Amino acid sequence: MALQSEGARGAGNVFDVLSERGFIRQTTHEEEIRELLAREKIRFYIGFDPTADSLHVGHFMQIIIMMHMQRCGHTPIVLIGGGTGMVGDPSGRSDMRRLMTRETVAENCRRFEALFGRFIDFTDGCAIAVNNAEWLLDLNYIDFIRDIGRHFSVNKMLTAECFKQRMEQGLSFLEFNYMLMQSYDFLELFRKYDCRMQFGGDDQWSNILGGVDLIRREAGGRAYGMTFTLLKTSDGKKMGKTQKGALWLDADKTSPYEFFQYWRNVEDADVRTCLSMLTFLPMDEVEALSSLKGTEINRAKEILAYEVTRLVHGAEEAGKARDAARALFSGGADSDDVPTTVLPAERFFGAGVGLADLIRELGLVKSNSEGLRAIEQGGLSVNDEKITDKKFTVTKELFKGDFILIKKGKKTFHRVKLG
Repeated sequence: MALQSEGARGAGNVFDVLSERGFIRQTTHEEEIRELLAREKIRFYIGFDPTADSLHVGHFMQIIIMMHMQRCGHTPIVLIGGGTGMVGDPSGRSDMRRLMTRETVAENCRRFEALFGRFIDFTDGCAIAVNNAEWLLDLNYIDFIRDIGRHFSVNKMLTAECFKQRMEQGLSFLEFNYMLMQSYDFLELFRKYDCRMQFGGDDQWSNILGGVDLIRREAGGRAYGMTFTLLKTSDGKKMGKTQKGALWLDADKTSPYEFFQYWRNVEDADVRTCLSMLTFLPMDEVEALSSLKGTEINRAKEILAYEVTRLVHGAEEAGKARDAARALFSGGADSDDVPTTVLPAERFFGAGVGLADLIRELGLVKSNSEGLRAIEQGGLSVNDEKITDKKFTVTKELFKGDFILIKKGKKTFHRVKLG
């Protein structure tokens, strides 16, 4: 059973829940949607293109929305883009996505399917998983253009934000087809499963409108769309980016400890947004925690980190990550959950390894010059001793037993163990 089962089903109107928690950005028919969600238990969908071999935190917010909907008795359709993934969505892109082979797309789809079961309850028809490769890969192009393409105005498509921002850099005809394909997905799901609504990030608004309009024109049906606020920091940056890249939901790509630390270290101004959108804590508790001031806000951040990590990795891993973080902040360093790199002992014999080179190798900085600046500015310590000498080298004598602890800034820790 997925973690969704923690909450009672059928409680209240999910539209009000999503609105109160700050999710809703745009709707095609606000009052109709609110009444529909209060009156009926509907099927809805969110699409996930397999652009990588794991889901990341941007996907997680969409999953949270599906969990809210399922808790209130609605049926999620998880649409995995085995077909659309062959093209690539131009929305929010300044350049064309790298095309993947059929084999890569299929493998990524398989990995996606395995992850969704951790969050969504698929037992007894409570949710549906489907891959759009089922109907897109074998389409007859002439039939598709005649039957579906005739409903789309090129002039109108070019005014869509997802295309407009690409016109200067160049938009391929391959990508131009994406809106038709996503709209056709909605039509297929409407016909096969009586799917009445499509949800997506706010960058999907034009594609969602295309699907709603296609269902009206081609099937004479009534369908609806809703977009959600993208998860961003208070200064407008996309949340979920780390020095190593995306914040992944796969423990092999982002460890539970690293995942926990990301949320433990969010800015004070972002605590309320994260608590309301990424946890199921009651809103009165969210308001109380996010109103804490000074050092007290750290308690809210620890609760945030624990709750999000628990949802993604389970209570045991969340507890271990929390304990490891507490141990480090209190001066301990013996937890196996701290990010650790094993390096050959002989590398540290003699003159050893330059600290700037080492932290670049560990991924704590992107370049040697960035590492040298961090040292010069007093932002690096080894075994709790601040290092300001840019020529400092790490030698075997510095290791306590078989490890050293490197700290960058106030919040980033990394162990090096001798192999």
